[in-house]
Amino acid sequence: MKMKILITTDWYLPVINGVVTSVVNLTKGLTEMGHEVRILTLSGSLYSYKKGQAVYIGSIGVGKIYPDARMRMALAHRYIYELIQWHPDIIHSQCEFSTFYLARKIAKASHAPIVHTYHTVYEDYTHYFSPNIYFGKAVAALFSRKILDKTEAVIVPSEKIRAMLLTYGITKPIATIPSGLDLNRFMITFTTAELKKLRSEYGMKPDQKVLLYIGRLAEEKNIEELFQLLALWQRKDFVLLLVGDGPYRRELEKTAQKMKIGNRVIFTGMVPPAEIAKYYRLGDVFVSASQSETQGLTYMEAMVSGLPVVAKADPCLNDIVRDNENGFQYHSFAEFKDRIEQILTEDTLRHKLGQNAAISVRERFSVGRFSQDVAALYGKLVNL
Repeated sequence: MKMKILITTDWYLPVINGVVTSVVNLTKGLTEMGHEVRILTLSGSLYSYKKGQAVYIGSIGVGKIYPDARMRMALAHRYIYELIQWHPDIIHSQCEFSTFYLARKIAKASHAPIVHTYHTVYEDYTHYFSPNIYFGKAVAALFSRKILDKTEAVIVPSEKIRAMLLTYGITKPIATIPSGLDLNRFMITFTTAELKKLRSEYGMKPDQKVLLYIGRLAEEKNIEELFQLLALWQRKDFVLLLVGDGPYRRELEKTAQKMKIGNRVIFTGMVPPAEIAKYYRLGDVFVSASQSETQGLTYMEAMVSGLPVVAKADPCLNDIVRDNENGFQYHSFAEFKDRIEQILTEDTLRHKLGQNAAISVRERFSVGRFSQDVAALYGKLVNL
């Protein structure tokens, strides 16, 4: 059964984040399956327009509420009416704010069911909207219930998020469907000369090992814990390479200097998405101390690139990062130190972990499998 699918999201290209990556990959997979897909999203300005499959509604930035957040300002009746007249079979919302309101409006007019993907653990982001962590978590739970109660089904990328939503009292059907990756983007071979040139641009010595982090530089990513580990560890033969940017970068730069590790921490800033695969090849091991992930797409991008992962233990990594098979989950500084030492000094182990990491991701997280699982859920809801 071929379907008309409307995906609504507050973030879309040219913005790059986990939500956008998931939407882009899902759109690609569904289109290749023969479905007709359109995107409803927010513009980066007050101007509303159409581009390709996407309709962009005028908006303003409200980053003080949530990083990179935008709020719909334009009514854009013509564009909304066109989508209603298109008569989608199903609406798949990806964000809980401005475009969710539009999703409900179109769903009501076209009698299409709404399925919603819950991407963000809002209780880990309380520092953006509440001075009290317990009050913030209660607000996050109440907000989530109110939103998800207006859908027919919920998609979560990991069992960690499913368990959390159940504690919130969510009664809608919940399907665990991990987001898929465009694996071919990360299976590119680069020459030694290309990688050597890139290393030299960031002042890395030929014999230095690289602990790699790729992602947003935000408070909830807990990057300062990596700094603490680095400061306590006096080895000088490796550097921490932070690829990406975000609202916490300036604070992190100050912290690195205060902790006297500024010469062992490299900030690249934002890099073009087309170049990101090359940066994964600079790493010897991918590291993260974040516990705010719903799934952690960068972990999987690193793994398919052949990098072992050493990450702070978190339920979203269960059955993904498997100890001594494709990486390690750590619980303490001593454990982190031992695992890094082991990987960086034992070439055979590092090669084995990296090889297993690539295989494990290729088997489970393709765009094709992701799209097929989501389309199967659509089919069940459309046929109710």
